[in-house]
Amino acid sequence: MLQRKELSLSYMEQAPETPENAPLVLMLHGYGSNEKDLIQIAPALPPEFRYISARAPQVMDYGMYGWFPLEFTPNGIIVDHAAAERALHQLIGFVRELIEEYRPAGEQVFLMGFSQGTVMSYLTAFNAPELLHGVIALSGQLPEKNMPTEKASPLLRKLPFLVMHGLFDEVLPIAKGRAANAWLEEHVDELIYREYPIAHQISDSGIELIRSWLSAHRD
Repeated sequence: MLQRKELSLSYMEQAPETPENAPLVLMLHGYGSNEKDLIQIAPALPPEFRYISARAPQVMDYGMYGWFPLEFTPNGIIVDHAAAERALHQLIGFVRELIEEYRPAGEQVFLMGFSQGTVMSYLTAFNAPELLHGVIALSGQLPEKNMPTEKASPLLRKLPFLVMHGLFDEVLPIAKGRAANAWLEEHVDELIYREYPIAHQISDSGIELIRSWLSAHRD
């Protein structure tokens, strides 16, 4: 795995067996983590894909990054929505850079987000669905703002989603996953939703499903 920094975000990369025009999976880590997190599961996923694990732009502490600031209060999590929108525009630009840099066949780009990275995956899908071929949403929630526009909705409807959540998630309770599932059922044509008896994490069974889902959705 390589550490890269040529584009607008730093990232780690696992190259595919056949590098030329390989489909691309962009991994978005959660709040307080970094690009070394999700790339760890890349070896268990289909080898014909290129895996890019991006580092979020907000520096929190040594080795800790976030996509936008959060404030944890007794009444819940407070989101800096202006910062989230800036992060969204930066991420959309980064996706375009990746397409230009790696030229995946058919411009096949899949987003895989965990926790806050899932929020960013939803935001990107809702606001620039034309850039994506699918979304894997892990232990996350729907964004509070920047939901799909009328212009984006027809393209969004054709975008496949794989959503997973832990029944015992103490960070983002299972109700968040179920709310995302209910909303997506009304707005997209292809959706797989799974719950696992885990906390705020990804299960081995979940990784197996991600592997088969990616293989099934490669053009």
